Amino acid sequence: MTADPDISRHDAAPQVLGVLALELSDDSVPARDALGQQAAGALATLLGRDLGALVPGARDLDLVFAAAHFDPAELLRPGWPVHRRLAELRARAPRAGQGPRIIAFGADDKGETPLPFRADPQLSGGRLRVLPYLFVGEPAATEAVSAHMESMLLDLGMAQADTALQAQEAFGARIEHARYLTLHDLLAMTALQYRNQGLEPLWDLLETALLAPASEVWLDAPPEPLLRHVGGEVRMALLSPDDWRRRCAAGEQDQDRLAHGLAMHEARQRQFAAVLQAHGVPVEFGHVAPGQDPRTALA
Repeated sequence: MTADPDISRHDAAPQVLGVLALELSDDSVPARDALGQQAAGALATLLGRDLGALVPGARDLDLVFAAAHFDPAELLRPGWPVHRRLAELRARAPRAGQGPRIIAFGADDKGETPLPFRADPQLSGGRLRVLPYLFVGEPAATEAVSAHMESMLLDLGMAQADTALQAQEAFGARIEHARYLTLHDLLAMTALQYRNQGLEPLWDLLETALLAPASEVWLDAPPEPLLRHVGGEVRMALLSPDDWRRRCAAGEQDQDRLAHGLAMHEARQRQFAAVLQAHGVPVEFGHVAPGQDPRTALA
């Protein structure tokens, strides 16, 4: 990874950002996108029990949970918008007494999922669905819980059997595994998944967009597409066929191989754009004038 800032400090007050990750059976499709308020509260209570047993200090913090499932890319976006929304809703929630709270959000009385927790239907269908949670409280205690979870949750964070069963019955889906992850853990798992899918060349740029969105970084590694991340967006160079040939296939004379190579390059551009956009990173396509230096065109 190119950068490793403390995700828990995306706001002024430290927070513990994590997910309940549900690995579905191959042919399983959840019957519900979000749970009703009563079921959401019941699942949140089990989550608090499980994580409190793993990291006792978590019991002294507020737990905020959304009983709605997302594709991992929807939570791994610049600024962590879903978790940020959880923090905002916690700040507005009424307080009864002085102790730590469990605050759960789910579908409304009509069964509709509130907009902040409405998953993108274009990103449905994956086997891994994730439900966001955060812990927050006194800063020193929160930092201690964050450090503890980062050190052990990936290895030891399996949900208890009754928690997994509760999630399975509540969402109407067959669940193979249910486990707790920090957002850092989810980021690392996504990096490995993308590497296995041949997307490793894109990862440094995507990671910068997520963890250091104010930074500039290039992907300049022919025959990969030329990309520049700057100002919170990615600019992608669209080359003429002759310029693509000079950059990516110099010396190739066979016209069939050239045509196939150009088609593969354009497919790679679409693939990169789709991944970036799934992670909430805007993509701007820059047409490069014939003969122009493509880096200059993206500057």
